[in-house]
Formats: sequence, structure tokens, C-alpha cells
Amino acid sequence: MIKIIRSNAENEDFIFLVKQLDAYLKTTDGDEHNFYNQFNSIKALKHVVIAYLDGKPSACGAFKKYNENSVEVKRMFTTTQARNKGIATKVLLELEDWAKELNYSSCILETGIRQQEAVAFYKTNAYQIIPNYGQYKGVKNSLCFEKKIKR
Repeated sequence: MIKIIRSNAENEDFIFLVKQLDAYLKTTDGDEHNFYNQFNSIKALKHVVIAYLDGKPSACGAFKKYNENSVEVKRMFTTTQARNKGIATKVLLELEDWAKELNYSSCILETGIRQQEAVAFYKTNAYQIIPNYGQYKGVKNSLCFEKKIKR
């Protein structure tokens, strides 16, 4: 059974999942990990979604305001045991619904080109590649996406 909850960055299960995400990214980002990691603090995240599979924290995601119209999706992660069960999509859709409720019209995000599973996941969920934004401009291993969400 899958249960989805909304929370914030103080949630212990979210912190637990983010630690696993950071360990994974440290290996895939290689020498660029410190560059990317500086943009991944969870302290300011007020909009966090956590998925539980059979009562265990199994996936998470969050967003923060990017501008008046957009939120930036952050800290998406699914444990190895919970992958390929549609849980990440449920988390992402919940984040999008929450953003819509707050009157945002788009979600943007950045992922690394080395995270091929993530790139495929966002494409499958109707995210379109956009020019790199903000701190990711000119970063060759970054890939930025956007999805328009209806108000």
C-alpha cells in the first residue's frame, strides 16, 4: 500500500531519504558533487512530499518558489526497493497539485545528464528540456526541464 503525505523539511523521514539521495549523488556527480550540493540544502523547504510503501518511507520530493509563476522541484528520490512501482510519479504529481493549489503555473527542475533514469522519468512525466537557468547556466552536465501546470 502506498501512502502520500505533505510535510516540510523538518520531517525525519524526509531527512532520512535525503541522506540516501545525497550518498547516491556523491557517487554519480563525481568531481562536480560539491558544486551541485551547494544548491541542495533542505532547510528552507516548506513543501515536501513523502511516499510510504507498506509503512516505510520510500520516496520524496519537494519544491521551492523560483519566481512568481514557477516552483523548482528539488530532492526527488526513490529508494532502490521502491523503484519501478509508480511511486515517484505519485510524488511528482502531488507536488504539481500542491503548486497548482498555490497558483503557480509551471514547475522547473535541474538534473544531471549522468542521472539517465531521472532524465527518462521527467520526460515520461511531460517535462520539456529548457535552456539551463540560474546557477546552472553554462554547466554542461546539467539538464533543465519545465512543465506547465494548469491553474
